[in-house]
Amino acid sequence: MEAYLDNSATTRCLDSVVELVAKVMLEDYGNPSSRHQKGVDAEQYLRTARETIARTLKVNEKEIFFTSGGTESNNWALLGGAYANRRAGRHVITTAVEHAAVLMPTQFLEEQGYRITYLPVDGKGQISLEDLQNALCEETILVSIMMVNNEIGAIEPVEEAGKLIKEYNPNILFHVDAIQAYGKLRIYPKRMHIDLLSVSGHKLHGPKGTGFLYVNEKTKLKPLIFGGGQQRGMRSGTDNVPGAAGLGEAVAQNFAHFDESVEHMLLLKERMMDGLERLDGPVILHSERGAAGAPQIVSASFPGVRSEVLLHALEEKGVYVSAGSACSSNKKLPVSTVLKEIHLPPEQLESTLRFSFSRFTTEEEIDYCLQMLAELLPVLRRYARR
Repeated sequence: MEAYLDNSATTRCLDSVVELVAKVMLEDYGNPSSRHQKGVDAEQYLRTARETIARTLKVNEKEIFFTSGGTESNNWALLGGAYANRRAGRHVITTAVEHAAVLMPTQFLEEQGYRITYLPVDGKGQISLEDLQNALCEETILVSIMMVNNEIGAIEPVEEAGKLIKEYNPNILFHVDAIQAYGKLRIYPKRMHIDLLSVSGHKLHGPKGTGFLYVNEKTKLKPLIFGGGQQRGMRSGTDNVPGAAGLGEAVAQNFAHFDESVEHMLLLKERMMDGLERLDGPVILHSERGAAGAPQIVSASFPGVRSEVLLHALEEKGVYVSAGSACSSNKKLPVSTVLKEIHLPPEQLESTLRFSFSRFTTEEEIDYCLQMLAELLPVLRRYARR
């Protein structure tokens, strides 16, 4: 049996997405900048995808800009937002547990003379609104807070943060990395005071290399890519019509089954957490139960077994999981910044795995994973003690 429990790294494309992408590539392959009928047909795919996405967020379709994925969206929001508003100040606030696609742009801004404040988190991975309030100042131009942490599934108080920021100064830009949240939580940028929102397509059964950035129509944002003036001059380059069409289809299917998908993932999460707690030997859970945490992520430590060893032992049994963020883990497994920030002791830092689900994950996959853990852990712990 095979159990794919690494859906926060990537998801399998929906069949309908694959079929639509193939149709656009093989039949409706026109360039949307062309003025003939094939160009018009291609432009319609972009329009349809924008309309679909905009409806899920209750925003205007003109506020949706297609990108190559979450990393580009985050970079554009951070760098474009900071450059466009630098005359108002050079202070940026983010959190200590952001994805590298946010932390590295802020480090780059720091090299350019911007001052960055990194908000700490508590043991649950959540920021303090009081810390945010105290960090705001006259020089603050941008705040970036992820909605769902990609490693432990912590949900940040985004709506409350947005209200606090705008009450302090309505001109401060508020960016939210929603890459692990979109399609799992209801997100309404206007109500939540969000100016910029990043999303990646391959986290919700769309094609890799696709995503979008929501940009409030009143937001000052500099483009990072110049050229042919596509997407109203904000993101030049020949439009990725197959990718955008596939992304739109994935979004449509995801939100058509939104409530039942979230309920299903929450049930799987509880089944996984209950099963982990029943295993022999120490197992420490780092994710919040129920709707207090993201529905698709369970993080747990297995003291006495290094995460890399356990990951590959599970892989040999057909169980696929992650040790932290797939975007940063690569071949060697670094010590997770997120796990360090929630103050895990060394034996837990070195033994943490992430299990992540989708609406297609089955109870049988969860049970099989738990069965393999029950068989492997005693053996691996005995071997580690030698």
